[in-house]
Amino acid sequence: MNEQNPSCRFPRSLRLLNRNEYQQVFADPLRSSDQLFTILACVNHSENARLGLAIAKKSIASAVQRNRIKRLVRESFRARQAMLPGLDIVVLAKKGLQDRSNNEIHRSLSKHWDRLVKKCAQS
Repeated sequence: MNEQNPSCRFPRSLRLLNRNEYQQVFADPLRSSDQLFTILACVNHSENARLGLAIAKKSIASAVQRNRIKRLVRESFRARQAMLPGLDIVVLAKKGLQDRSNNEIHRSLSKHWDRLVKKCAQS
């Protein structure tokens, strides 16, 4: 039997699930952007950070690459979610991301999480 470590799961309570939840983030977000990602966030008045992914086929044509990017974003989010309490976050991918290594993607995401923490502390 293959048992997963509970900290490695991505339960529904940590996800943005419907259109209204995404629209709230898009309405008035804190932004963090670089060559690889644009990350939008807003306060959700909850204890948990929640993640939404918007990895467009237009940006990354290959389904294999889109799924790789999504997996990397979820892994990075799970590792840092404790320092992001009370935020709803939407990650948008930019063109050319599929050509980057996993390490480059992880570094970029780490910088984004740090920026979001600083921006939330200021506001």
